[in-house]
Amino acid sequence: MFTIEHTFDATVVTLVDEGAAPLGEDVVVHLFEEGAVLKQWDVRRREAVSVVLSDAQVRDLFAALDLPEGAYRRQPTGLPPKG
Repeated sequence: MFTIEHTFDATVVTLVDEGAAPLGEDVVVHLFEEGAVLKQWDVRRREAVSVVLSDAQVRDLFAALDLPEGAYRRQPTGLPPKG
C-alpha cells in the first residue's frame, strides 16, 4: 500500500510494507523539483535514516524500473539507449 500527498513544495509518497512478517518500516519519499529524500525509521539506531538523491539520480531510478539487468548511461534526451 502507498499514499500520496501534495504539499506546497513537494510530493510525499509513503510506502507501507504489507508483506509477510517481519514487516519493514514505512519508507517516506519526499519528491522535490531538485531531487528526492527517502526516509525510513531505523529501529536499532532509534532515528530516521535519510538518503538524498539528485534529480538526475531520481530520473535514473525511474528509468531503471522498466529495464532489464545491465549497466546504462542516460542519454541527453533522458531516455536510455536501446539495445
